[in-house]
Amino acid sequence: MKNKYIDLIDQTYYFPQDEFTLDGDELRFHNIDLMELVRKYGAPLKFMYLPKISENIQRAKRWFEKAIKKHKYKGAYNYCYCTKSSHFKHVMVEALKNDIHMETSSAFDINIINNLINDGLISKETHILCNGFKRDAYIDGIADLINRGYHNCIPIIDNYEEINLFEEKIKGSYSIGIRIASEEDPRSEFYTSRLGIGYKNIVPFYNREIKDNPKVQLKMLHFFINTGIKDNAYYWNELLKCLRVYIQLKKVAPELDSLNIGGGFPIKSSLAFEFDYAYMVDEIIRQIKITCDQEKVPVPNIFTEFGSFTVGEAGGAIYEIMYQKQQNDREKWDMINSSFITTLPDSWAINKRFVLLPINRWNDEYERVLLGGLTCDGDDYYNSEQNMNAIYLPKYNKNKPLYIGFFNTGAYQDSIGGVGGLQHCLIPQPKIVLIDKDKNGNLTSRLFMEQQKADEMLKILGY
Repeated sequence: MKNKYIDLIDQTYYFPQDEFTLDGDELRFHNIDLMELVRKYGAPLKFMYLPKISENIQRAKRWFEKAIKKHKYKGAYNYCYCTKSSHFKHVMVEALKNDIHMETSSAFDINIINNLINDGLISKETHILCNGFKRDAYIDGIADLINRGYHNCIPIIDNYEEINLFEEKIKGSYSIGIRIASEEDPRSEFYTSRLGIGYKNIVPFYNREIKDNPKVQLKMLHFFINTGIKDNAYYWNELLKCLRVYIQLKKVAPELDSLNIGGGFPIKSSLAFEFDYAYMVDEIIRQIKITCDQEKVPVPNIFTEFGSFTVGEAGGAIYEIMYQKQQNDREKWDMINSSFITTLPDSWAINKRFVLLPINRWNDEYERVLLGGLTCDGDDYYNSEQNMNAIYLPKYNKNKPLYIGFFNTGAYQDSIGGVGGLQHCLIPQPKIVLIDKDKNGNLTSRLFMEQQKADEMLKILGY
């Protein structure tokens, strides 16, 4: 009978996969020796494999380039990085190696942009698209960039008041975008996104506030839906409605030349993950071209704002199974030496799944388990995988330490978890390790951040 962990994976998935391979009974991720990371830095730890960021950016650029060429599309494609996915400088530096543009969400983002400008990483040719609901500090930061000659900084108008606020702060002429308040998925609690301006109100808003204003040029229409880019009726229907608005606007606003279709490419959350990115890009380009050609309107330049897709698959977290508790005749709890609530908050808050695999002992027998975190909170657990809502791991053996990895965790987890700040039950934030390649293509690693110390938390708490 086949009852080793490797047998379970072999009979359930295609394995090995591009990024996951085995060396003996130990897992490699992009050929990274994960057990060597554990021996060198200890666990728990988080890591970021920086080359994956550039790889995904280049993949997306190739998909759009191929579709544009195939359909003889006259517009250009521009890749923007959505900063809120991960604000770390090492992420920005890696992403900006690839001739990309930036999308911001709040006032402090502008401080980051200015830092990158000072380092020579962002030029006046870089598009800086400023989304989000804007208050004084954000307005001031955007206006300062434009007043300093960064005319590719484009505030995306989110509400009717914002354009008047910019009018007071910006000295010369400037470009803007308008965000569409898309209709939400039918399963949502509400009908229309709180972000942006309603479909029917955009053209009247343009005619009333922008058309006769000599300082303002409408350059961009912004479209995004929370479910992301998916091959379903809801996505295609919303995209078509967006294109209708673009065409209506273009007929009264000849300066309009760009359509921002937002982000939302999914990332791998299971070994069974399948998504035809190239087909989706091809079909998006095709639909835009067909619709514009029918109305005899020039096709727009295309902007995307990929965040999770850019950085998500570069990240991972490694924990040690430090103990097993059998609470009844069916439930075994493998206890990790950290907390899911603090280190993978999306798994707790929105039930997000990540690729979960053991790091070692792939040739050992497996068992069904639940995974528990260290906090005294009933919600600090992870108990659902693709195998019939269960987790299977090599059997616990106190004499043979087991390490497990969660992969593709690079987007949002550190920001939402509050890295460097207070943590639930004061469980410390794990150390963070950066992995890169040197000029000869050899893997290198360095410690970016130590595990959080007690005195750092106590200082925040006022002790």
